[in-house]
Amino acid sequence: MMFGFLKRRSNKKVVIIGLDGVPYSLLRNLIEKGKLPNMKEIFSKGYFGPMKVCLPEISSVSWPSFMTGTNSGTHGIYGFMDFKPGTYELYFPNFNDLKVPTLFDELGKKGKRSIIINLPSTYPARKIPGVLISGFVAIDLKKAVYPSSLLPKLQELNYRIDIDTTRARKDPEFLMRDLDETLKIREKTAHYLWENEKWDLFMVVITGTDRLQHFLFDAYVDENHPYHEAFINYYQKIDNFVGRIYEKYLKLKGEKTFFMLSDHGFTQIKTEVYINRWLYENGYLKFNTDKPQMVSDIGPGTLAFALDPSRIYINLKEKYPLGTVDKKDYDHLRDELKQAFLEIKYENEPILRQVFFKEELYSGPYLDYAPDLVLLSKHGYDLKATVQPDTVFGRSDLQGMHTYDDAFYFCDRNMECKTIFEIKEKLIKRVVLN
Repeated sequence: MMFGFLKRRSNKKVVIIGLDGVPYSLLRNLIEKGKLPNMKEIFSKGYFGPMKVCLPEISSVSWPSFMTGTNSGTHGIYGFMDFKPGTYELYFPNFNDLKVPTLFDELGKKGKRSIIINLPSTYPARKIPGVLISGFVAIDLKKAVYPSSLLPKLQELNYRIDIDTTRARKDPEFLMRDLDETLKIREKTAHYLWENEKWDLFMVVITGTDRLQHFLFDAYVDENHPYHEAFINYYQKIDNFVGRIYEKYLKLKGEKTFFMLSDHGFTQIKTEVYINRWLYENGYLKFNTDKPQMVSDIGPGTLAFALDPSRIYINLKEKYPLGTVDKKDYDHLRDELKQAFLEIKYENEPILRQVFFKEELYSGPYLDYAPDLVLLSKHGYDLKATVQPDTVFGRSDLQGMHTYDDAFYFCDRNMECKTIFEIKEKLIKRVVLN
C-alpha cells in the first residue's frame, strides 16, 4: 500500500478549512491591516504562504487535484464543461467522472472516517466512509447528501448549497445578505456534524468568498467604493468562523493538524478576452450558423476551438466529426497557434504569460482527452470561450477573475506546500501514520 501497513489505530485528527478563491495576497493585506485577528494568530503558529494550483485555474479542476493529489491527465477532469468523446456534444463532468480515488476513499480503507462539507466537484454525492455534502455545482440537495438519513436535519437547518448567483450578480445588497445567511447555515451545519458524528478528517469549504470576488472585487481594491466596508466585513465574518472552528480544534485530544487552503487566487479584471472570437477572426474557427450560441456550433473548415476558460483543442481528423487537421500537421499548427496567441495584445500589452502544450502540464491515462494547448494569462486578462461576442475584448458584469499563482496554504505543523498537488499525501499521513 502507498502509505505502509497500519499496525495500530491512530488517534490523529485533521481539520481542513477551504476558502474558495481566496488569494494569499488579500489575506496578507487584511492581516497586516488588523482586519483578521483570528487568522493572524492561527497563521503565526505554522507555515502560511502562496501556492500554485493547476491549469486551468478553476474550481472544477483544482478541487479534484487537491482531493486526489493528481493532475487532470490522471483524474480525468479538465473543466466545468467538456465534449463527449468523438462529438461536439457538451456535458458537465461530475463526481462520477473522477477516475481515481479521493483522499477520503483512501482514508476509509484504513478505517478512518471523514466529514466533508460543501466541497466543490463532489456532486452527485456518493458513498464515502463518513459524511459528504456536495458543493458547487450541486443542483439538487437530495442528491448532494450522503448518507441520505442526514437530509432531514439539513432541511431543518435550511441548508443551502450556494447563494442565488443569478440575482446576486445584479444586486449587491442581496449579495451581501445572501452571503451572510449562507455562511451562518454552513457554520451551524459544521458544528452539528462536528459534535454528532465520529470523524478523523473534518473538512468544510466556504465558497461565498469566490462569489463575493467575482461580483464585487472592485470593492476590495477601491477603498472609496460604496461596498468596500461590506467586503471587509464579510471577510471578518469568515475570520470569526475560522476562529470558532479553531477553538474547537484546540480542544481535541490527541495529536492533531490544522490545514487551510484555497483552490486558486483572484484579481481585478482589466478586460475579458473572447478566445473563440479571436480564433474566428483569424480563420481558425468556422461556425455552422451566423449567430452561434455555443462552441458546439462548430462548422466545416475549423482548425481549432476553445473551451472555457483557456483550453485550446485542435480539430483533428478521426477525433472529431468535422475534423480538418491531419496528424502530420498537428505539431506545426500547435507551434503556429502558440506564437500567434503570445502576440495578442491589449492596449499594447501582451495578454498572456505562457502557452503550454498538453504534455507540459498533464500526464496519465487520460492525456488524450486533454486540451492541446492551455493559455495562462497575465493578471487582469480574463479568458473566456463564449462564442456570442462580436469583439475579441469586452466586459460583462464580473469584476474579479481567477489566478494561478496566488492561492494560499496554511498548516500548523509547518508543512510547506508549493502546489495544490502536494497536500493530499501530507494530510493523509497526518491522519494515518503513527
